[in-house]
Amino acid sequence: MSFSNDFETRVLNYVFTASSVTRPTAWHIALYTAAPSDTGGGTEVSGGAYARQSVAFTVSGNTASNTASVEYPTATASYGTVTHVGVFDAASGGNLIAYAALTTSKAIDTGDVFRLPAGDLDITLD
Repeated sequence: MSFSNDFETRVLNYVFTASSVTRPTAWHIALYTAAPSDTGGGTEVSGGAYARQSVAFTVSGNTASNTASVEYPTATASYGTVTHVGVFDAASGGNLIAYAALTTSKAIDTGDVFRLPAGDLDITLD
């Protein structure tokens, strides 16, 4: 996953200055049909009972991974083809923290459920 420019700035301020940095206290996973970038953007899924889902992480070494599976509500309309995920600090609006392309894009049609198994969402610093 890549960090957004906003979050990279927060990390650098935390590590290299005495500036006060606001730390996220909640994390939510967004689904995208068009890629976000370091500055945000992209096309987040909307409609069809879609809502960002909360997630918790555990850290081991230089990698944070989701501690439990993340499951979205049954789609009541097509989401389109989900190509990317993003980690936000809010259930709606908020700040993009990190994003990545899915290994395999997934078309979500009416009646489908999108799931990210526990441990499949990894954020690595190296």
